[in-house]
Amino acid sequence: MIKNIFTTLFIAICLFSCQEKTTNSDGSFNREADFNFDWKFQLQKDTTKLTNVPLPDANWRDVRLPHDWSVEFSFDKTLEGCTGYLPGGVGVYQKHFETPKDISEKSVYVLFDGVYNNAKFWLNGKSLGENPYGYSPVYFDLTTLLNKDKENILTVHVDHSRYADSRWYTGSGIYRNVKLITLNKLHIPIWGTFVSTPIATKQKASIHLETTVKNQLAANENFTLSTKILDEKGNQVALSEEQLNIEANKQNTFSQDFSLANPKLWDTENPNMYSAVTSVIQKGKVLDTYTTPFGIRSLRFDAKTGFYLNEVATEVRGISIHHDGGLVGAAVPKGVWRRRFEKLKACGVNAIRTAHNPYSKEFLDLCDEMGILVQDEFFDEWDYAKDKRKNYHDRSTDYITRGYVEHFQEWAKSDLTRTMLRDRNHPSVFQWSIGNEIEWTYLHYRYDTGFWKDPNNPQASGKYWGSEPILTPEQIKANYDAAEKGEHILTETAHKLAKWTRELDPTRVVTTNMVVPQTSMVSGYADAVDISGFSYRNKDIAWAKKHWPDRHITINENPGTWDDLKHVIDNPGVFSQFMWTGISYMGERDGDWPAKSGWGDLLNLAGFELQGWNYFKSVWVDEPHLSIGTLPIAKSGFKQTGISGQQLPENSNAYKWRDSNMHWNYKEGESVVVEVCTNFPEVELFINDRSLGKRKMANSPDRLLRWTIPFQAGTLTAKAIKEGKEITTQLKTTSKATKLNLTADKTNLKADGYDVSHFVVQLVDKDGLAVKTEDANIEFEIIGDAKLLGVDTGISENTQDFQSNTIKTGKGRCLMILQSTKKAGTVKVIAKAEGFKNQEITLQIK
Repeated sequence: MIKNIFTTLFIAICLFSCQEKTTNSDGSFNREADFNFDWKFQLQKDTTKLTNVPLPDANWRDVRLPHDWSVEFSFDKTLEGCTGYLPGGVGVYQKHFETPKDISEKSVYVLFDGVYNNAKFWLNGKSLGENPYGYSPVYFDLTTLLNKDKENILTVHVDHSRYADSRWYTGSGIYRNVKLITLNKLHIPIWGTFVSTPIATKQKASIHLETTVKNQLAANENFTLSTKILDEKGNQVALSEEQLNIEANKQNTFSQDFSLANPKLWDTENPNMYSAVTSVIQKGKVLDTYTTPFGIRSLRFDAKTGFYLNEVATEVRGISIHHDGGLVGAAVPKGVWRRRFEKLKACGVNAIRTAHNPYSKEFLDLCDEMGILVQDEFFDEWDYAKDKRKNYHDRSTDYITRGYVEHFQEWAKSDLTRTMLRDRNHPSVFQWSIGNEIEWTYLHYRYDTGFWKDPNNPQASGKYWGSEPILTPEQIKANYDAAEKGEHILTETAHKLAKWTRELDPTRVVTTNMVVPQTSMVSGYADAVDISGFSYRNKDIAWAKKHWPDRHITINENPGTWDDLKHVIDNPGVFSQFMWTGISYMGERDGDWPAKSGWGDLLNLAGFELQGWNYFKSVWVDEPHLSIGTLPIAKSGFKQTGISGQQLPENSNAYKWRDSNMHWNYKEGESVVVEVCTNFPEVELFINDRSLGKRKMANSPDRLLRWTIPFQAGTLTAKAIKEGKEITTQLKTTSKATKLNLTADKTNLKADGYDVSHFVVQLVDKDGLAVKTEDANIEFEIIGDAKLLGVDTGISENTQDFQSNTIKTGKGRCLMILQSTKKAGTVKVIAKAEGFKNQEITLQIK
């Protein structure tokens, strides 16, 4: 009943999204307070329903949110690889807090940005409601349940006993931020504004702001709605003030329009931001102030010519990622994302697909700030479940694998609505995706294409991956019409989700990730969305464009090979690719122990660059680039050519740069494939100053220049010349490691309990060269008040505990992340290893 009331509330009032700030302009009280500190936590033994809430918690652990308890455990090969060989469980959080002062004429809410999952909430033993989906934000009104003369206890029960309920690592617990929000009875509700920019040019911008005002008083109220538009420096550039009236116990939405000359537009290179500061004023007193950060930008999609950001043709150089941050699990500090984003931007990435669920508000804030486009995806499952261990359709009935599909019919509209209300003011969000590879769960979709071996059609080829379409649209449609269907029809669900999305935001396009696009195009699924995004089916693009020339088709998921890039280059309407994946993630490794993670093309689990980072930088970034990767031919997938320096066959496997080493240390005479990434037309390779010949990009079908040579210790040099400009790069054989090189990306942290510094230990030889073929056991000693978040090497097969101060390096290096507390002071970090001199760095926390 409470859930139904809650859902109705969100739909009926049609609130508008906002990224909130903290104080009223007159400083009278804080609208929003950080509610992450001073929580109690305890794991439960079973899923028994809580009784006698709140629980005695004197002996519980103290935790600070965001918190992911799964990442605290050891990896266990007896657990499920689909979620990274880490457990779930059941946990209870409680927070004791005093009732805010002077609230007799105020309302108090608690806002959770994400709790994974099946969460139930109580205040002082009274139920607030629940939220099964682990990725949607939710808030509750605490006002009538607050104690006046004693402390309050907020209880959150999190049931992640179905720990293999996803195909990737989810984390467990209150893993995103929590806010306490205190409002006057006449106020702008949570997510109470919606800003858009109908006109966005360098000469002029029009800004349309819709603000909801809620009156919780028993009388009609007159008030002034005042909105100032501020630039990034806080200068006022526009103003609107209106005298308004609102009835007792009602809420209305009011519109304000602004015109701005010579605006600074938001784009991926210049992410200029503005703020709409909206105040509710009554009798000269500011009752509420609500700040909405936004960007001025235009989005246009054309089926023939592609995507235009601010009327500039823009290639979406995208990656798909999951939401974990490696050693920190799902509770990812903003600084961890920032480090990763900086590396991604440096190799040309300008877009992220949130595979396959909404991410945190904090994540989107950072995308706004750094200029990263976001395809905001809602769901991985709709009406029917996927097999968590083998993708495709559900083939098991285990308790532990039951996931969101159990709740979809009842909760989908509420989850989608709350997500959009929170997210739709972010200029980084440029597309809404209603689902990922949903077709797998409606079995006939694959059989309708003629590829898959339908039990009822033995003549079907069963060849899908990499095959050209074999049936006409008319044949596929006939198969679709004749197929036996279940209770739910994919097309009907798609139209329903797209309708809800457009009702909440008519300013952006709706897309989806189609893994069986042939059936999706003929069935009506494609008609539900504005952009048909294909998943691993590049070979269907020409076929689909032939039969549906006016349909906008692009790539929403792909391996990230040169073939994917060529489709974007050669087909103007195909404006995007989202490689799988930009960063390694935990999970989806069922049966692959000890591999707990994988598939990262640009960065590994610790955020270290892979050779793919170099490859894509050579393609995406317009500046000279030259880099070398090496791989023993025995591990390369290629056949020995037999001639030193001979070019490898043209059917070379472009995936191999994923595994390339960035070192030149092998056994003498061992055959090694040398792969050079560059954006120069020709490269000459040398071993110890002896030329091994030149390779031309014109003769390389996948933009990788390759040589096969017997290993010889010394110096491997690549030289490229273009229009008189020469660049060179080298790999040198290293000697035995003699020193630890300790570095930190930040040595000054804020004393806010959130700021982080990344420490990297790299073994080096006597010449200072990084040794990547030798390892050592590293111990980190931390002297001072700071929190050790954990250690990692980024290597998939590394199953050492994350939450430790000791680790054996992988490829000669390791990562440690340290987080500040609220206490200012000096913190010394010492890296130790047997046989090496200690190295130390001092942090200043202010």
